[in-house]
Amino acid sequence: MPGKMVVIFGATNILWTVFVASQAFKIETTPESRLLAQIGDSVSLTCSTTGCESPSFSWRTQIDSPLNGKLRNEGTKSILTMDPVHFENEHSYLCTAMCGSRKLEKEIQVEIYSFPKDPEIHLSGPLEAGKPITVKCLVPDVYPFDRLEMDLLKGNHLMKNQEFLDDVDRKSLEIKSLEVTFTPVIEDIGEVLVCRARLNIYEMDSVPKERETTKVMQVYISPKNTVISVNPSTRLQEGGSVTMMCSSEGLPAPEIFWSKKLDNGNLQLLSGNATLTLIAMRMEDSGIYVCEGVNLIGKDRKEVELIVQEKPFSVEISPGPQIAAQIGGSVVLTCGVMGCESPSFSWRTQIDSPLSGKVRSEGTESTLTLSPVGVENEHSYLCTVTCGRKKLEKGIQVALYSFPRDPEIELSGPLVDGNPITVSCKVPHVYPLDRLEIELLKGETVLKKKDFLEGVDKKYLEIESLEMTFIPTTEDTGNVLVCQARLQIDEMDFEPKQRQSTQTLYVNVAPRDTTVLVSPSSILEEGSSVNMTCSSNGLPAPKILWSKQLKNGVQQPLSENATLTFVSTKMEDSGTYVCEGINQAGVSRKEVELIIQVVPKDIQLTAFPSESVKEGETVIISCTCGNVPETWIILKKKAETGDTVLKSIDGMYTIRKAQLEDAGVYECESKSKSGSQLRSLTLDVKGRENNKDYFSPELLMLYCTSSLIIPAIGMIIYFARKANMKGSYSLVDAQKSKV
Repeated sequence: MPGKMVVIFGATNILWTVFVASQAFKIETTPESRLLAQIGDSVSLTCSTTGCESPSFSWRTQIDSPLNGKLRNEGTKSILTMDPVHFENEHSYLCTAMCGSRKLEKEIQVEIYSFPKDPEIHLSGPLEAGKPITVKCLVPDVYPFDRLEMDLLKGNHLMKNQEFLDDVDRKSLEIKSLEVTFTPVIEDIGEVLVCRARLNIYEMDSVPKERETTKVMQVYISPKNTVISVNPSTRLQEGGSVTMMCSSEGLPAPEIFWSKKLDNGNLQLLSGNATLTLIAMRMEDSGIYVCEGVNLIGKDRKEVELIVQEKPFSVEISPGPQIAAQIGGSVVLTCGVMGCESPSFSWRTQIDSPLSGKVRSEGTESTLTLSPVGVENEHSYLCTVTCGRKKLEKGIQVALYSFPRDPEIELSGPLVDGNPITVSCKVPHVYPLDRLEIELLKGETVLKKKDFLEGVDKKYLEIESLEMTFIPTTEDTGNVLVCQARLQIDEMDFEPKQRQSTQTLYVNVAPRDTTVLVSPSSILEEGSSVNMTCSSNGLPAPKILWSKQLKNGVQQPLSENATLTFVSTKMEDSGTYVCEGINQAGVSRKEVELIIQVVPKDIQLTAFPSESVKEGETVIISCTCGNVPETWIILKKKAETGDTVLKSIDGMYTIRKAQLEDAGVYECESKSKSGSQLRSLTLDVKGRENNKDYFSPELLMLYCTSSLIIPAIGMIIYFARKANMKGSYSLVDAQKSKV
């Protein structure tokens, strides 16, 4: 059996070697050898192999320039993607495939072009018969230029052909064009201009090699031979009518416009019809009338002069050629006729805007009442009088003004010595703005002056103002601010043309130099009296406000008197007191710290169980002070050689197994910030009889009970002292650090 397996295995190896040899290692590319790509498109070059399970690929250009693309390998394929294609992609790309020690290469030539849009036809202007015109044919974003050929045709007639061989070495996207100038004629109407472009790249497939654009020609004729006919005549009487007709030739047919030539040479448009009819003619209708024929190409005009003759009657309008009217007031305009028994009246404004008034006509007189007068009434009003076939017109100019009140002086705040202040001088409801002048003075000194020429076009009432900032001093007190406003309209008759307002200056001084006097002292014993007197300088005299600074930062108001008095001080009166001097110019403050101290008292010094003990017994010396929280207690033993400070705990000192040398004077000193007290006692220690050690039942009982009594006494003393404490001070903590 093993021998058979060896034979089979050897045969398999021979078959596999034959199979591998039959699968030759090959390389292919897509496209095969050449790719023509449009600039801006996305293209891919694919390199694939057969006969190798795991080939490796590499790409390069023929001249080793950057690939300018993204490479992706997928098994037996390698794909080079160029997105978008540009000039730097115009190379011969080499794909190299490796399979073990075997190596194959294949080349793909990438060539680029750009021919994305149809040509464009542009004319230098409209096509006018008999006038030269330039037509331009252009091709945008084209490449390569040396392959481009352009034709410009009119119908089937080739006007120009152009090639661009001189641009062979330039690599860029450009607009190429050709131009032809010709003179259009009427017969060209409907003819077609053709712009044709060819990119002669014969290798191109599936892309346009030729593009063209057409434009139908529309030829125009400028207006000419304009003619006017007048019926009945160019000379007329007032009240008469005239009809004028105008015609003009051109292509397209010209539009007709009638205008009247004004004295300044400008034209006033009257009508857009070929026929112009004027009725009820007036003398001012005399003048030169112009007919214009207009189309897309140009215009042609003809003029005719009309003369309107005057009728022999007269019109007068009052109160005169001009009247000054206060806005909001009332104005009556009167139109009277002489030389006509039954005249008819009509009123209008020079620009035919609404009258905004009431007309009343009776006999030979007509009135126009404007009430109330508004800015819409600022016009030249015309009274037209018709007498039979005659007509006369007289005008009156209504000029408006508004200057109803004196100026108003406003300050941005109170006047404070040394602080900038802005003063505003306002003139309410003034008109016309361009004639207003405002002047601000301090005494006789001009501070600022302003006119309002920029308001010439404003047709409404406004509040105009002048502002200025200055720094007042105490020397300004009593001085006078003067605001003067002038409406400088000399040609108008009204009063007043000048108004003014004054304001006397009162300069304040902010509180300063605030001081506090404490009598007798800011550190007191509890129960003492104290006066704290505050003063502050300022103008006006500052108001005094006393408050106390609480622990949360809030100030608690106390008094508005200059002196703050405490008759019998308490511990809780301690703290920071704030005095504020206040006036309308500001605030000044001063702080003072008030400290209330308590003198120690009720000091007790005791010995337990007695001030006379036997040698070997335990004795506790205790010192307490009930009324002062912040107290230092010092226990000492007096001796001729000097005092010994005892290490006490909560004011208690324990002597265990008293000895004869423990006898003597013990002193307790209670100290606080405000004073101290002393107490002393004498401890007597009696010796044992015959210096013999003995044990008695009484000593045993005392010893057993002391372990219970001593803690109990300590607790009693502790709670008693806690009951006398105020605040959060702990005597236990104090003695641990200071006793």
